[in-house]
Amino acid sequence: MASAAEQLAANLNLGVLSKATELKKRIWFTLAALIVYRIGTYVPVPGVDAGVMAEILRQHGGGILGMFDMFTGGALGRMTVFALNIMPYISASIIIQLMSAAVPTLEALKKEGESGRKKLNQYTRYLTVFIAIFQAYGIAVGLESMQGPTGPAVYENGAFFRLSCLVTLVGGTMFLMWLGEQITARGVGNGISLIIFAGIVANLPHALVATLELGRTGALSTVFIMAFLVIALAVIAFVVFMERAQRRIPIQYPKRQVGNRMFGGENTHLPLKLNTAGVIPPIFASSLLLLPATFAGFSGDQTGEGVLARIGAALAHGQPLYMGLYVALIIFFAFFYTAVVFNPTETADNLKKHGGFVPGIRPGQATADYFDRVLSRLTAVGAIYLCVVCLLPEILISQYGVPFYFGGTSLLIIVSVTMDTVAQVQSHLFAHQYEGLIKKARMGGGRGGMPRLR
Repeated sequence: MASAAEQLAANLNLGVLSKATELKKRIWFTLAALIVYRIGTYVPVPGVDAGVMAEILRQHGGGILGMFDMFTGGALGRMTVFALNIMPYISASIIIQLMSAAVPTLEALKKEGESGRKKLNQYTRYLTVFIAIFQAYGIAVGLESMQGPTGPAVYENGAFFRLSCLVTLVGGTMFLMWLGEQITARGVGNGISLIIFAGIVANLPHALVATLELGRTGALSTVFIMAFLVIALAVIAFVVFMERAQRRIPIQYPKRQVGNRMFGGENTHLPLKLNTAGVIPPIFASSLLLLPATFAGFSGDQTGEGVLARIGAALAHGQPLYMGLYVALIIFFAFFYTAVVFNPTETADNLKKHGGFVPGIRPGQATADYFDRVLSRLTAVGAIYLCVVCLLPEILISQYGVPFYFGGTSLLIIVSVTMDTVAQVQSHLFAHQYEGLIKKARMGGGRGGMPRLR
């Protein structure tokens, strides 16, 4: 009996390794795609002086421009083909999701299942092109008026530069959108989130060196740097704890008799995460705040008296308007995205169709109201948690000038994307294990290789 069990375990291990070939391919494809993305962040836009752009970023990197450069993985500071990164696609996704809740036609498409989802994705792509063109043209015009300590940022102004810059930036955004979709379909994890994640992680060593350099020059004390790193680790641990927190609603299924056998009667639970929206609210909030501030930063207004310059100053880090809008947008998108991904009425109806019920709650509308009440309370706590995590480092950044890569949004993105990717890898491994177990059980029972359990 022991030898039979050992043989089964050995066969299962071989089965898992052979079946894990697909997972290996997915992981290698994801790594290759991210390497292609990182290479693209070093391909410059034609006609732009990269040295002047680096000087301008060093001068104005403490504001919204530095935050945008963080999301682009340093591509904006080098003014490369991926300078816009995936932000136009995120902005388009926000607009389409908002419209799908307000426009009946789009709402009907959302309920059509896979076909409706494909149409909404197509509309998102079209809107991405429009937003990318708008932003790319604004950047091209702004670059022509930018002056660094050593000269202009553009070698030769004119229509040809604007056209080439527009085509290059829009093409880079569309390629990243396609690359993100390919990672989602053929790789591991969410492609769009992984692209942002790769950009932030790639510059973490540089941010750490810059922070230590501030300590060496005396701009920051050694005690403060140590305390800041401890706070960063504490925030990471807090994010992991909150992202794993969930409310488990008990679900019961009644027993039913079919012939001489009894079926059903299981007791299970419905897990509701404390932060159902995940990392989406901070990313969406940052994207919307970057839209007006991007053009304010590239307006070329050197006096600071123009409307766009005033908007850029009001939306700088640490300013009350920026903090207030950031908190309001995070709370709004936390509730909005939770409503998008979880429908209490639909969940209650599906539960009722399968005979399940929540103990003490009547099936149907009463169950839907109960789900909505519980989810609203969880989302309120989750939104507060997101605001605390994102605002606390932002205050430290604005007051002490530490790099953006240690901000709450960046830490939240890194931790959340890492946890989601690891969870997907584990789900692939579990699927391979169950498949190998079922296959070996069938072979053992049908061919006599393993005795049947009696």
